[in-house]
Amino acid sequence: MSGTIAWINDHWGQPWDLNIPLSDRGLQLADGVFETVLVHNGHPQLLNAHLARWCAGAEVLGMAPPPSADSLEPLINEAISRSGLQASDGALRLNWSRDGAMARGIQIPTTPPDPEQHRFWLTLNPHQPSFATVSTWISRHERRNADSQLSHCKTFAYGQSIQVRREAKTHGADEGLMRSTRGDLCCASTANLLVRRQGQWLTPPLSSGCLPGVMRHQLLEKGLAQVQIIDATPENGDSWLLINSLDCRVVRSVNEQPLDTEINAAALWEKLL
Repeated sequence: MSGTIAWINDHWGQPWDLNIPLSDRGLQLADGVFETVLVHNGHPQLLNAHLARWCAGAEVLGMAPPPSADSLEPLINEAISRSGLQASDGALRLNWSRDGAMARGIQIPTTPPDPEQHRFWLTLNPHQPSFATVSTWISRHERRNADSQLSHCKTFAYGQSIQVRREAKTHGADEGLMRSTRGDLCCASTANLLVRRQGQWLTPPLSSGCLPGVMRHQLLEKGLAQVQIIDATPENGDSWLLINSLDCRVVRSVNEQPLDTEINAAALWEKLL
């Protein structure tokens, strides 16, 4: 039977049984970066791309580089074995936090970052990729900062995404979309946006403040999509998708305006793995 497993400080167990110090800056200040990697049929997908983004985010935050692929792969393989996901799918989360031992406040050391003063842990949960249709609502209260470097980092701070989805739920929608601070559409609460228009897949530019998603990068690298500023008003015949490393969901409506849902999201998503 497959199940959830976690690792920290050479200990394996359930996430709710393991712990981190209350002084940890990831807990106190959301001062850290993470990656969520799909485990598909027992194998982590696009791991090197995830680790490259993880390292880039840590550098932006002035952190030491996270653990390397060589040190992670034995742990990941053991996690897959312990969770019983050798022939199944799962969501692997890799966490890298700046330790806050013996300190408080936002100040960080002025010396070069020391990896020994950081904390790594992982969790692995069973996950079945979803290709379901969803209704969406464009947030009226939250916008993604097009000018902030943090918009391009997958940090622990997900308060804005939570608020965007809460707002969508109050309007009877499944998922929330965000404009950038420049007014164009940016992304969903936890996914990149894809728009099929006149036979071409389009995705907002990084200058909108959207996260440089791993699957988004795959689409562009394979020539399956191109970058274009996207207005918040759908055009006739549009098909919209919300894509991340775990799911590829079809958008059936935007602010109650129906969209074309005759699109094979699973087939597109599989091409990227």
